[in-house]
Amino acid sequence: MLFLCFAFNMLGRGVGDTFIVFLLPLSDAFGWKRAAVSSVYSIYLLVTGISAPITGMALDRWGPRVVYPLGLALLGTGCLLAGHLDALWQFQAVIGLFNGMGVSMLGMVPASMLISTWFRDRMSTAMGIAYAGFGTGTLLIVPLAQYLIEHHGWRETYKLLGFGVLAVLPLVLMLPWRRIAQPRGRGVRADAEGSKGALRAALRTREYWQLVQVFAFTGLGMWAMLSQIVAYLVQVGLKPIDAATAFGLQGLLAVFGMSASGWSSDRFGYRATATTSFVLTFTGMTMLLLLSFNPAHWLVVPFVLFFGISQGARGPIVASMAAKVFRGPAFATIYGTMFAWMSLAAAIGSSLSGAIYDLTGGYRLSFVFSMTCIVIAAMPFWGKRPLRVPGRENVPG
Repeated sequence: MLFLCFAFNMLGRGVGDTFIVFLLPLSDAFGWKRAAVSSVYSIYLLVTGISAPITGMALDRWGPRVVYPLGLALLGTGCLLAGHLDALWQFQAVIGLFNGMGVSMLGMVPASMLISTWFRDRMSTAMGIAYAGFGTGTLLIVPLAQYLIEHHGWRETYKLLGFGVLAVLPLVLMLPWRRIAQPRGRGVRADAEGSKGALRAALRTREYWQLVQVFAFTGLGMWAMLSQIVAYLVQVGLKPIDAATAFGLQGLLAVFGMSASGWSSDRFGYRATATTSFVLTFTGMTMLLLLSFNPAHWLVVPFVLFFGISQGARGPIVASMAAKVFRGPAFATIYGTMFAWMSLAAAIGSSLSGAIYDLTGGYRLSFVFSMTCIVIAAMPFWGKRPLRVPGRENVPG
């Protein structure tokens, strides 16, 4: 089960993130401004977030045997169609709607539901392993897409990605989903009314909004940078394949960082782990800001190191804390709304950074904005009433 969560995260996030290396080819092919092309990615992130609660309710109602195959079908179809498009609104509709909904159905909403059902102890470690699929997908699929674009063009690359995703669908349909969804009879599904009632109760708690603050401001700050990193590194003098490789190396480090984040949360507590990850992210962003003043390419190394090792580290923390606070048959719906807040913020950050570039011709203001968001995201762990979960009073943080 844990391998499946990892694999679906890897495939969904990896294919979804490939748009980062399509950004420049699309701008050159159609003469679109950077903000216009970035709007496609922003809509994709927005749809991913908006559809997260729908994914959660579908999981609570029908289970992963319906959600996962549907996600693969949507993602693969979206990539196939993208290879035939010519207008901006078509990319916004296809990449935004098809890929956005597909990635949502393959991501951490179903994975968190399954992990919270299967694991009682070391849940954070399991969440970290599942989240590591995001980094693995970025590491493997994004550079592959860049290679295919350089050798076959962006249209053929989209088609190849689509065929690759759809080729997995028959294998997924053959999996023993009843056993996967309900281990030892524990997986009890919620009806629609039960999910809505549990969500209304969660919305009245302080812990829900604290977790949303962590998730949303992290997404806002991170994606204001992530959506433009490859283009920015090319702007300061790196070759496109080197920029894509640097982005992929972040994914490699994120694999270890997200896994370590889950393990560290179980061992040392959530507050210590989260604080360390925020400090590392802030330091990595500082390196990128310095690069805008001094285009010394060695600064890319500490940026990739610090930013990469902490990229996605808050995901396992928020997911496992939410699973402990809101444990129950309607957890997927509750976590889906949290993920929606994060994705909405990420969409705003991605769109905002493109608009700032068009206005200022650079990314310095975006970097300062991202660093401020990271500070705000860390605040719930250090306020007068710090964020905690039941049953962990004996663990530091």
